Amino acid sequence: MKIALLSSIARKTPSSHYEPKEKLVLLLSEALIKRGLEVSLFATRDSIETNPEAVVDRGYEEDIDEEIRVAEFLHLANLMEKADQFDLIHNNLDFSALTYSELIKTPLLTTIYSLPSKKIFPIYKRYNQKTFYVACSQAVKHPELDYLATIYPGIDLKEVIFNDKPEDYLLFFGRIHPDEGAREAIVIAQKTGLRLILAGIIQDQNYFEREIAPQLDDHRIRYIGVPNFPEKAQLLASAYALLYPINYEKPFSFTLLEAMASGTPVVAMNRGAVPEIVIDGETGFVVQNLDEAIDKIKEVKYLSRIHCRRLVESRFTLERMVDEYIEIYQKIAEGSLGKGYRGLRPWGRYIVLEEKEKHKVKRIEIHEGMRLSYQRHRRRSEHWFILQGKALVTIDGREYLLTSGEAIDIPAFSLHRIEAKEGKVIFIEIQRGDYLGEDDVERVEDDFGRS
Repeated sequence: MKIALLSSIARKTPSSHYEPKEKLVLLLSEALIKRGLEVSLFATRDSIETNPEAVVDRGYEEDIDEEIRVAEFLHLANLMEKADQFDLIHNNLDFSALTYSELIKTPLLTTIYSLPSKKIFPIYKRYNQKTFYVACSQAVKHPELDYLATIYPGIDLKEVIFNDKPEDYLLFFGRIHPDEGAREAIVIAQKTGLRLILAGIIQDQNYFEREIAPQLDDHRIRYIGVPNFPEKAQLLASAYALLYPINYEKPFSFTLLEAMASGTPVVAMNRGAVPEIVIDGETGFVVQNLDEAIDKIKEVKYLSRIHCRRLVESRFTLERMVDEYIEIYQKIAEGSLGKGYRGLRPWGRYIVLEEKEKHKVKRIEIHEGMRLSYQRHRRRSEHWFILQGKALVTIDGREYLLTSGEAIDIPAFSLHRIEAKEGKVIFIEIQRGDYLGEDDVERVEDDFGRS
């Protein structure tokens, strides 16, 4: 299966300053390749990838000379012009890719990383029945949209260090921005008397200078900037607790996973996906306000650090995430989900138009010169109606040449096959029987080694 992974070009993949989508896309790309899938990553040219498909050198948030709209249009067009080369496009960008979905034949799967706002929701709604959505958490789900699954991001456990003997400092690791709660973390540290290390990119300079800098003393309250990945791993593993006093509905967090995988409990506000990640009273504390967070700090020492690690091992690994995405990819390719042109095969493709308990209707396309396997079904009969092309149909050794507008019945137990003799053959297949599963197939002969 050939997969196109569409990443953001706001930053390189992954960014050294951010935790979310760019890191996830790179991990997914590398893991899918290890599983034997052909993957092309569409990202910035400076991304960490052997040969990213790129038309933009650097992310527009890292290069002030980039025009955002021009960069994104070029980025999307680069992929969509090559869409026919792929069996599936996995969109990790945003809603803008959806607007191309009616112009391409390749299935489009979008992972939604934030709850759609009122302004952009109409785009998601318009393509709800024509593309596929996966949510990164329950917190991002909109009641009017359909989702194939909720697939929580997973982390590579080799990138974290487990430590059962922490030091006595609290850690804040995130954007220095009012949304993330750096000032609240300082208040917690001051009220509890514990040291605090703040780490992360300064995203709001005025906020930093007004609320953060005056509290720094290079001992009790320290800001250390943006550490590299090994330094981050050591910081997380050695902390007494990770503070996560966010002020908005955050859809997910790698930092929470990395902290718990390191053995470090978290004290986090009950916002966004936090209660989906943290088990209150076991791997940390999910609190309602700042006073409660301050009270819970003294109870952190009673939490099991190995239990924090085991939660991540059981629910939030990279391997689990990849397994779930591959399962979704296969379902889309099989055409069993009823949206758009699906069922990509070496000989062509198909879409399931309707599926009920005792009948199924497919629209099937076969490339010129290709043919399906010589097979039979024990529990269903089929009716084929030719829409386009000239087809050679074989039933129990007898051959029938059919053209547009002609039809033929295939009884249960009959060996049968269809071949595209002239041009692409398109036909409607109506299956009838008491069982319509794809495992009710006995292949006697097959050009693709499936017999």
